[in-house]
Order: sequence, then C-alpha cells, then structure tokens
Amino acid sequence: MDRDEFTTFYTTTFHRLVGQLYAMTGDQAEAQDAVQEAFVRAWSRHGRFNRDGAPESWIRTTAWRIAVSRWRRRRDGGRLMRLAAPAETVPGPTPDRVAFTEALRKVPAEQRRAIVLYHLCDLTIDQIAAETGVPAGTVKARLARGRAALTPYLRETAASLTIE
Repeated sequence: MDRDEFTTFYTTTFHRLVGQLYAMTGDQAEAQDAVQEAFVRAWSRHGRFNRDGAPESWIRTTAWRIAVSRWRRRRDGGRLMRLAAPAETVPGPTPDRVAFTEALRKVPAEQRRAIVLYHLCDLTIDQIAAETGVPAGTVKARLARGRAALTPYLRETAASLTIE
C-alpha cells in the first residue's frame, strides 16, 4: 500500500474503527488512542500488514490488543499501588525554609545553582566546577556573590520573623 492508498484507507476507516473499538472498550478516548496507535504501527510495517487482504481487520485486532494491554498495565499498576505502604504524612516546610527558598529565587540563576550545589548537595568546589563546566575560580566567585546577594533577603526575613 503506497502513501496515497494508506491515506485514503485511514480517512475512510478511522471513524468506523474508533466506533467499533469504543463499543468494545466503552472508552471513547482509549478507542481513539488505540486505533491511532494501530495505524502508526501499520504504516511502519509498510504494506506487510495487508498481506491477508484485510487491513481493516488487522487495524481493529491490533487496536484491541493495544487497548487490552493498556488496561492490564493500569490494572496491574493499581494493584501495585495498593500493595505499597501508605505514604507518611510529612509536615509542611518551616517558615525559615520558605523564606530561604524565596530568597534563593531572588539570586541570579548561576549563583543560586552554585549555592545549592555547595550548601545543599554538599559538593566540593571542584565537583561543582566539573558539573557546571566552569573553572573553580568561577565557582568560588559565584558562591561569594550569591552569598552576598542572599544576605539582605535573609536579614529582612529574620527581622520579620522576630517581629511576629
């Protein structure tokens, strides 16, 4: 089947096949996705999918298998999630953490990155230099400038926290 024949086949059968698969699955969106995926697979097989002379049947069967496979994955995923331990309730961030995050957002991106890598990720200057692709001296300068840029924001926050 050449491109024009395939395009004609697609346009004349897509809606009918989606309707048929919708009747089988009960899910319109899943039917559309599965039929679309079946057409993609058919095109990638370039004519080999039409060997038996029933391309519509091939698409319908392939779409059905795709839909069933997705349903099984969702079902199995749901079972796995029920087996997992329930998530612990974690307290929200402290006011200090919120203030620090807000202050970090006000610092230029490269300085912020250096501060986070050094102080939160515990990387050395050399490790940061390797990860960011800049010389160690540049990392040191970014850290110094970043700390200096953070200081006023953290002082403001500390003052407002003590007033409350």
